[in-house]
Amino acid sequence: MNKAELVEQIANKTDLSKRQSEQCLDLLVTAIKKSVSKGEKVTLVGFGTFSRRDRRSRKGRNPKTGAEIMIPAKKVPAFSAGKEFKSQVNKK
Repeated sequence: MNKAELVEQIANKTDLSKRQSEQCLDLLVTAIKKSVSKGEKVTLVGFGTFSRRDRRSRKGRNPKTGAEIMIPAKKVPAFSAGKEFKSQVNKK
């Protein structure tokens, strides 16, 4: 499912237009991005938790030359699925 399909599904299940549904989805995504960027966790009970994780610097190899390089430390977004979401996915 892509964004357009998700917006259409939201519009069909609510009294909102597609444009309003897209604005709501954009606001949700923006709020999650801002919070996670600041290091805050965003927990949606039954769905999961968005958070930021720190990755340490490490040694790697340049695939072209084989030379050893240092990969710098960085912060990465992470998602941990909630119990209810996991059980929904594993339903048979």
